[in-house]
Amino acid sequence: MQSRRQFLSLAALGALAHAAPHHAAKAKRVIFLFMQGGPSHMDMFEYKPELEKRNGQPLATALKLPPNYEAPGIRDSRLFGPMGKFVRYGQSGKLMTDMLPNLGRIVDDLTFLHGMHADSEAHAPAIRQLHTGHSIQVRPSMGAWTLYGLGTENQNLPGFVTICPALSGDGGTPQLFGSAFLPAIYQGTPIGKSGDAKNARIDYLKDAATTAEAQRKQLDFLQKLNRDHLAQSGADSDLEGRISSFELAFRMQMEAPKVLDLTTESEATKAAYGIGEKETDDFGRQCLMARRLAESGVRFVQITDGGWDHHGKLRQSLPVRCKAVDKPIAALITDLKQRGLLDDTLVLWGGEFGRTPFDQDLSQGKGPMNERGREHNPKGFTMFMAGGGTKPGISYGATDEFGWHAVEGKVHIHDLHATMLHLVGIDHEKLTYRYTGRDYRLTDVAGRVVKEILL
Repeated sequence: MQSRRQFLSLAALGALAHAAPHHAAKAKRVIFLFMQGGPSHMDMFEYKPELEKRNGQPLATALKLPPNYEAPGIRDSRLFGPMGKFVRYGQSGKLMTDMLPNLGRIVDDLTFLHGMHADSEAHAPAIRQLHTGHSIQVRPSMGAWTLYGLGTENQNLPGFVTICPALSGDGGTPQLFGSAFLPAIYQGTPIGKSGDAKNARIDYLKDAATTAEAQRKQLDFLQKLNRDHLAQSGADSDLEGRISSFELAFRMQMEAPKVLDLTTESEATKAAYGIGEKETDDFGRQCLMARRLAESGVRFVQITDGGWDHHGKLRQSLPVRCKAVDKPIAALITDLKQRGLLDDTLVLWGGEFGRTPFDQDLSQGKGPMNERGREHNPKGFTMFMAGGGTKPGISYGATDEFGWHAVEGKVHIHDLHATMLHLVGIDHEKLTYRYTGRDYRLTDVAGRVVKEILL
């Protein structure tokens, strides 16, 4: 792999050119399905019979809390058994909630990580760590690092796209798809707004008042001025990034509208993704768009589903969220598989943390059980992968008997990032960028590749 400084000195058309990986890659691209808020793992993917057995017992008599642990309503909390019904799916016999029947049907394509753990119990730093590897400082996002390391396979589309990102609220910020100190050309391109996938598009993609030929002449003149200025002023990664982005924007006018046009898909395909159904339309559109972008050579695609922060009314809210994503995600993975793309596409699903095995009683003991939810829990939670060189149909790691702490097969966020980069052919210790006198990387000074889940 050439040095990043040499890479940045290429002409504008080559700024995002495909770069050789460090080692043979299993995956060519990544689709990250971000469940913002923290999905409840013990209600969905990791059945805990002891938790079910002791449901309703006072927390103080069941679990020993750390002396400095504090959370709203903690003194009135009780163990909260898994809601809903767990059933076995697939040849692997995976125990999983019956609220995700479509994912259950493809469970043998999934690789579960039950020993996930992170460092923060607050949304903003936990989300930042999941996306960038650091919970406090502003760092490049994992999509930006991936694009920086490998370039893109399609010079007419952005190499990193985020569909309908959350730009406000708990942890919602452009930093989650930004490039920070990496050159601007590696930042994600946002398409659409959260909750409005039906109107997702790239704004100002065409200028109806100017012909393509006239635009080409204008751009050539502007690029010459920029390159002349660059030659006189010396290396300037921000300016080089702008030169590249101008060129990319011009080329996108031809290809991007076609890729984002879902009307060209068959009615059967749209129905499989749940498009046209009230509960699944929005996320289904995002998933189908992600498949089309990945199929067109986009290196990293990120889509977001909010509403997983269930401090209260878990029994009412969790089935709604499960239904919203179940059919679209199953359709995405099935579609990729049928098109021969799943083998070299890594699909990653998860939130910034999980939930606690005890309820959160915000009513000081006065509210009914069906009004209760769960608190944040970064000590142990579940994520899953599919395709891209992962072993299908396995569950790796576990939390304790209550689902609180990761105790087996522990995978930190740094390990997740190291494994993701490994699958796309990047050694996470070698992918560095020098900034303010030191070499930075996505995994900071930690991270191990979780070889146990690799083919």
